[in-house]
Amino acid sequence: GNTSLDKSNLYHYFIKYKINNITHYLKDDSFKISSLYNTPSWSQGGVIYHIFVDRFNKGRKEELTPMKNRVIHRDVNEEMVIGPDSNGIWNNDFYGGDLRGIIEKLDYIKSLGTTIIYLSPIMLSQSNHRYDTSDYEMIDPYVGNNEDLKELCDKAHSKGMHVILDAVFNHTGNDSKYFNEYGNFDTIGAFQSDKSIYFPFYRKHYINGEYKFDYWWGMKNLPVCDGNSKEWQNYIYGDNGVIDKWMSMGIDGLRLDVADELSDEFIKGIHDRVIKNKSDGFILGEVWKNPMRMNRNYMEYMHSVMNYPLIDALIRYYKYNDKDKLIRIINEIRHEYPRDTINSLMNFTSTHDISRIIDILSTNEFGINNEWVWDPNNRNHDYQKNYKISNSEYEKGKKIYKSYLLSLGFLPGNLSIFYGDELGVEGLGNLKNRAPIKWDQIDEEILDYIIKMNTVRNKEELLKNSDINLIDVNNNYLMYERVNDINNYLVAVNKTDSKCNLVLPSEYYDSMELFKLNNSDKKQLDSFGGLVLKKK
Repeated sequence: GNTSLDKSNLYHYFIKYKINNITHYLKDDSFKISSLYNTPSWSQGGVIYHIFVDRFNKGRKEELTPMKNRVIHRDVNEEMVIGPDSNGIWNNDFYGGDLRGIIEKLDYIKSLGTTIIYLSPIMLSQSNHRYDTSDYEMIDPYVGNNEDLKELCDKAHSKGMHVILDAVFNHTGNDSKYFNEYGNFDTIGAFQSDKSIYFPFYRKHYINGEYKFDYWWGMKNLPVCDGNSKEWQNYIYGDNGVIDKWMSMGIDGLRLDVADELSDEFIKGIHDRVIKNKSDGFILGEVWKNPMRMNRNYMEYMHSVMNYPLIDALIRYYKYNDKDKLIRIINEIRHEYPRDTINSLMNFTSTHDISRIIDILSTNEFGINNEWVWDPNNRNHDYQKNYKISNSEYEKGKKIYKSYLLSLGFLPGNLSIFYGDELGVEGLGNLKNRAPIKWDQIDEEILDYIIKMNTVRNKEELLKNSDINLIDVNNNYLMYERVNDINNYLVAVNKTDSKCNLVLPSEYYDSMELFKLNNSDKKQLDSFGGLVLKKK
């Protein structure tokens, strides 16, 4: 890659070699150099609370104003619409979760140990998920207004939390002021005329002298934007552009939707504008595979990514005893990612794009041969809509979940809790996973456990930037160290329903117990039990 200091932020060296077709790494990690772009300390080793805004909490007391192509639920007990409605429109049912509802719950969010609030898109859009933007300069009226966002940021900051916002810059909605396919906006959109001021915003291909718009994954409601267009670049990250406007309301950074589909130049422009607004701004990318192996330079301009490979590997270990993948992925991350990127990874319980973790761990609705371990075997929307975890499955799954949380929660990076995962919210498949929280029907046991675990986690400041050393990954338990120059920690977690003998490294015989799951001790891990130890 380019190694000039003014263009490259990453100097990363490691030595790997193969013996009998098995990849090994040089264990000495002294070659690793952190990013030249400063990753903010507040983005490392904390707890992210990921809110899908429409489904979290409605703060306003008045009814929602009817809008075209929107179905309004009376309350959270009404069933979600899963799949298209009778007119073929997807994701157009709204519960009215809003910024005021988040402000109301800030003390609750803080009590979870949250250091970063991550909001799903909030700008005017066609759908309830709002990844199909209609106007980047207008907060969706069902979400609130600019003053609400400013108040949320101010109050979050006063409680020691930062706020990042989902940024969807790869595509817009076709029902937008920029594309305006249906003429619902008082602008001349790119769809209507090649003379439109927005025409350069979109990526096109030409056949026999005629242009056709490109659509994201062929979805006709999502025309793709042209990251090489100077007009589009200027609109998003030029002076007084979208990013300037958003950050003037107090947000602290961005999560870049489908970051691996944005050009390096475009991501650099986003980075530079975020940092110009806030020197300690944070940029987190949605990248599903190892970002260091993608023949791209975008990790020069993003601080970190969503940790899909690790989550897939850890779930496979728990469900299918796949030890090899977990070992391989942890070693890839440890040896190939910049240190600051590792410390600010998003290690999520679930996201808006995958099944809920309680469903994954509780049921047999998933298969080892699926591309991703959270892909349901049955993709039928009616099946997913009507699916319910049995009581016995749920109780067993909850025990596994607490064990899994302990394994995940002390790994390097940020533990990210998808709204409701701390309350036992269920959801099979990528729509049912977005259920509204019924605040009078929550699982206090999971909530209490997460609060206690994160209290310990956050209290140990040294964990925020400690390296990981895998000690043992066997059929019964996972054991790893978090190591730094001052002190070491050991995490041992049983993933089975049987007690198992624990073989501790000798230096931890006299260690201090920081956290215990079930009746575990230094000689034996209880069923789905675990320990976190700190060397004296």
